Amino acid sequence: MPNRFAGRTVIVTGASSGIGRATARAFSAEGARVIATDVNAAGLEALAAELGDSVVTVTGNIASQETVDAALALTNGRVDVLANVAGIMHKFLPIGEVDDATWDRVLDVNVTALMRLTRAVLPLMISAGKGAIVNITSAAGLRGSAAGAAYTTSKHAVIGLTKHTAFIYGPKGIRVNAIAPGAVATGIEARPTSALAEERIMPLSAVIVPPAASAESLAANILWLASDEAENINGAVLPSDGGWSAA
Repeated sequence: MPNRFAGRTVIVTGASSGIGRATARAFSAEGARVIATDVNAAGLEALAAELGDSVVTVTGNIASQETVDAALALTNGRVDVLANVAGIMHKFLPIGEVDDATWDRVLDVNVTALMRLTRAVLPLMISAGKGAIVNITSAAGLRGSAAGAAYTTSKHAVIGLTKHTAFIYGPKGIRVNAIAPGAVATGIEARPTSALAEERIMPLSAVIVPPAASAESLAANILWLASDEAENINGAVLPSDGGWSAA
């Protein structure tokens, strides 16, 4: 649908690779002006070279207010869609083994960054009377057996923040939904360094986790939730996991 997002401004975080890159490419292909953020400058440069004038980039940690402000400065006062894709995993550390630095970093990127950027775009969306926010949670946001303590906590928090924001701002025309991916072919290494996690998580995963989806498949989910076709969907959490959540 080449013109589904024509004339619209979209912010995509984590856009240098994986789901974020596929999402930025998909929005560009459907006519959007994309503001792409990531800490990976080389990845953003490659994306900009591919997409041309339809994308502008912001390099930096999206958890920092400085990076949020830099992204907002490129919006020209308009944000139609925010896709909060950026996120990091850790080494499947259980709570008895997780260190403070890992905990703080995962929560900072996966939750605080999402909060700050959402908080920043809401006034623009409210002024326009319309806006769509799509957050990436995880199968780990729906269960306790998919990842380590910090990541699991962060992705449960994303679901809570999604539902709260949808409830509070829905009457102002803002839709906020989340997608909970299962395994995705992004090149991210997802093996435990914890013997306890290896013992408890990996045998179950080997039995019930479906094959990895493509990043493009997840991007298609994001675009649908961001589109007018999903105008009656608000506060939903969409599992995109090949049926893992049905197990």
